[in-house]
Amino acid sequence: MKQLKEILYKAGLLEVIGTTSTEVENIVFNSNEVQKGCLFVAVRGTRVDGHSFILKAVEDGATAIVCEEFPKTIRQGVTYARVTDSAIALSVIAANFYDNPSEKLKLIGITGTNGKTTTATLLFHLFRRLGFRCGLLSTVQNQINEEVIAATHTTPDPIKLNSLLSLMLRENCEYCFMEVSSHAVAQHRIAGLTFKGGLFTNISHDHLDYHKTFDEYIRAKKGFFDQLGEDAFALYNADDKNGKIMIQNCKGVKKSFALKSMADFRCKVMENSLTGLMLNIEGNEVLCKLIGSFNAYNIIGVYAVAVMLGEEKLDILTGISSLEPVEGRFEYIISGNQVVGIIDYAHTPDALQNVLNTIRDIRTGNEKVITVVGCGGDRDAAKRPIMAKIACEMSDKVIFTSDNPRSENPDTIIDEMKAGVPAHHVRKTLSVSDRKEALKAACSMAAPGDIILVAGKGHEKYQEIKGVKHPFDDRQVLEDSFRIFES
Repeated sequence: MKQLKEILYKAGLLEVIGTTSTEVENIVFNSNEVQKGCLFVAVRGTRVDGHSFILKAVEDGATAIVCEEFPKTIRQGVTYARVTDSAIALSVIAANFYDNPSEKLKLIGITGTNGKTTTATLLFHLFRRLGFRCGLLSTVQNQINEEVIAATHTTPDPIKLNSLLSLMLRENCEYCFMEVSSHAVAQHRIAGLTFKGGLFTNISHDHLDYHKTFDEYIRAKKGFFDQLGEDAFALYNADDKNGKIMIQNCKGVKKSFALKSMADFRCKVMENSLTGLMLNIEGNEVLCKLIGSFNAYNIIGVYAVAVMLGEEKLDILTGISSLEPVEGRFEYIISGNQVVGIIDYAHTPDALQNVLNTIRDIRTGNEKVITVVGCGGDRDAAKRPIMAKIACEMSDKVIFTSDNPRSENPDTIIDEMKAGVPAHHVRKTLSVSDRKEALKAACSMAAPGDIILVAGKGHEKYQEIKGVKHPFDDRQVLEDSFRIFES
């Protein structure tokens, strides 16, 4: 429990009605979670405005309200605090309520279109191998040392976020590695945090359903680096044409990494096969279990972060050589009759192209590549025909199917994808809206040695249809389908 005046520090306070000595039991921004003695923060969301629920929050027991506009009805015994921006205030208040845990941890943020989850997860496991107690905040899962905590968002809301960081401190964690999504930056979820460093992986076409334009998407990602302090470091991918844009206004120490360009940290791919990558990192050869040049970028990024955090280079390289692939990121299985199945989270044009490029690099040339791909509903529709075109140009057979259709009709999504298929590639395509049947169809087409890529869902263990999440695991369904067609 804290007094209101303690947690309003630096929250952009403009005016108060009532006393700031009010005791606050907890903080909420969802009116359905209001309990007696809580502080309700009225945030203007993309769908609803929290200001519409102030009266309900007071009736349900909130003793303090933070808002951008005072309500018409002011209740005696309730404190109302008016702030410049409720979303920013929520993040600052949450940090204050939990005693600003990010100031006591070494918090590293990873942002970009692709590679966030892999980079954050590899850093977590590397630093655990180096002997540190660590936390992880990622799309796949949150983790505090050995304890796994389910993740619902790439970057949690500010209250959950600071609560998790506080738990990490309680468990004596020194580091936390977290994914920073563009949504989290735009919605000010990270406004109350202090970062030790940040890393930019890459940027390509994604989330334009939310950000509307690519420039807006870039600005959101860049906003993370704009907030880094002078004591922080900013690492960027010099091979990405937008890499330097990310760190233009950054006050921290700026360093670059690359495979192709001149950079502070350089890496070269010596060998790339299904057994892993042989890399040359700053003159040292390292064998890694991860596959593909896109993972070489993730690995050099991990190496650069560890160096910037003061770890010995030989210890870092030794640790990197023992790291395992991340679930749902170029995860492969081989059937009894030697068909190779690859499960990957690739859900953007760039990510799909990267995965198919990697398959092209490791194939011998005689095997067929069969790609099973869909696009999520209620998300950026502009990428649908682009992804279909990439799949057709880089595969021998393509099966268009359902991803997470959400509120949309799966067949409508597939039709929008097919609009991008060049006429001379139409004959190599098949549409099967039932994802399980699509995977079965791919297995029925495959001969020994062929490669089946299942793209889009990766680690997810569900399929969201009409607001309901149904159990669905690409890897499990693919393994079951393999068994049906093994001879």
